[in-house]
Amino acid sequence: MNEFESLGLSQELVKAVDAMGFESPTPIQSKTIPILLEDERDFIGLAQTGTGKTAAFGLPLIDLIDKDSSHTQAVILAPTRELCIQITKELHNFAKFLKKLRIVPVYGGADIRNQIRDIKKGAHIIAATPGRLRDMINRKAVNLKEIDWVVLDEADEMLNMGFKEEIDAILDGTPEDKLTWLFSATMPQNVRRIARNYMEDPFELKIGTLNSSNEDIEHHYTILRPSQRYEALRRYLDYELNIFALVFTRTRRDAKEVAERLNRDGYSADALHGDLTQGQRDYVMSGFRSRRLKILVATDVAARGIDVDEVTHVFHYNIPEDISFYTHRAGRTGRAGNKGLSIVFTHPKDSGILRLIERKVKIKFAKAHIPTGEEVCERRLHQRITKIKETEVSKEVAAIMPQILAEIEDLTKEELMEKFATLSFTKFLKQYKRAEDLNVAQNRPQRRPERRGGRGGNVSRQRLFMNIGSIDIGDKAGFLSLLCKDGEIPGYAVGKIDMHEKFTFVEIEEDFAERVIRRFENSSFQGRPIRINSETRRGGGGGGNRNDRRFSRRKKYSRR
Repeated sequence: MNEFESLGLSQELVKAVDAMGFESPTPIQSKTIPILLEDERDFIGLAQTGTGKTAAFGLPLIDLIDKDSSHTQAVILAPTRELCIQITKELHNFAKFLKKLRIVPVYGGADIRNQIRDIKKGAHIIAATPGRLRDMINRKAVNLKEIDWVVLDEADEMLNMGFKEEIDAILDGTPEDKLTWLFSATMPQNVRRIARNYMEDPFELKIGTLNSSNEDIEHHYTILRPSQRYEALRRYLDYELNIFALVFTRTRRDAKEVAERLNRDGYSADALHGDLTQGQRDYVMSGFRSRRLKILVATDVAARGIDVDEVTHVFHYNIPEDISFYTHRAGRTGRAGNKGLSIVFTHPKDSGILRLIERKVKIKFAKAHIPTGEEVCERRLHQRITKIKETEVSKEVAAIMPQILAEIEDLTKEELMEKFATLSFTKFLKQYKRAEDLNVAQNRPQRRPERRGGRGGNVSRQRLFMNIGSIDIGDKAGFLSLLCKDGEIPGYAVGKIDMHEKFTFVEIEEDFAERVIRRFENSSFQGRPIRINSETRRGGGGGGNRNDRRFSRRKKYSRR
């Protein structure tokens, strides 16, 4: 018997889950689904990335929706278009045997007219990014006055990406008697604020330890000069024959460059970054999911929401400066019960950030061994010999073997294998003949003061104006990606983002503001010159506190 059936789901959903190959629910699914199906109260689910949260809220939501009513009954908010698309695909798979159910994705970077047309045809569930949904509400294309459920997926990420204003505006426009389901990997104060202001007596479920990493992931670090990082990456790729990896870079320039070098060197790789159109992005992700691509090189913002199982390795080409970035990067591996390896390429001066990550994420980094040239060649030879031993001989080859054996009868077995190895591994032998040992013969770097930034306290900021708005870049996620990548600043340096259709005001820590101005001066975006001006602004830049609100239910829900 499929274990999902014992959770109280309808036969149509159990049948769909079974068709997808799932028999046993994950811990968050087994504990969440019965509660959401039966309890008429708000809900908070805390679990790490990759634990199956989409099915945890998606399956009961589909069961509870009234399929005979055409109005929009539920909205799912997600931080990125990639996650929005992924959620929609999973919900469609769950609803395979429920032909009446309509689910519409709404996100920036796609034609808004087509999305409006799809919603007008009828949408029981809308999966959306906050910026695009607010735009649709302002255009009167979406009406949330009668919705029954709001789901906030990866709430911490939405707030980290600057969507506080949008989330407040959306929730303020929903009925007081709706149910709110909030899912998050962490529970910082800004997420608590949402729970306090917009939820009534929520049931809170915690799976695992907050701010901690998946136990199925090993965390390693290496110490390298910047010029050695690409060679170290290649060593790992050559050593592991069945590698399926994600490589994270800080800037889109690095993502492009690393992917291009890997392709030139014969690896199956591509890049995912903010310069791609939605069509290009979909093509890259399709190649990675189908394993046509073995290596995906991505920036942090572009990779948010990637949900691909069986990723064996996550390489951090640069150590992330924002702690939350590490959790979400590493969480791309070690999913669905599989083991994973997260390897950080650190500079000798990065020890402070490394220790900060250890303390905040509650992990311990082990020093990694980078394969030497000799080890790579030996490993590859063993893998080739094993493959030869397991290969069945075809009839055609067997028929001509007597003639071949007669030609090599004067060779011993050892001589034959030596010649075979020489011919088969000429490329590796030449490449690694004089390869240096990249393992640094030193102990853990010395402690240094922790880096300041973005982790509490009052900081001085500058308010910058840029002539790039939602009509140019879609939403705040795209703007944040542009700002961090082209401005070469960490995410924690960015404060409030006030985006309009044709321009944006953004608050930047003073230590980074001048750098941003220099990076964008005399530059262009989509062929149009960028204008950037600044005015000094003191204080943390956060919004004012909202008084607590207590909602009263005007109606109760039962399973339809």
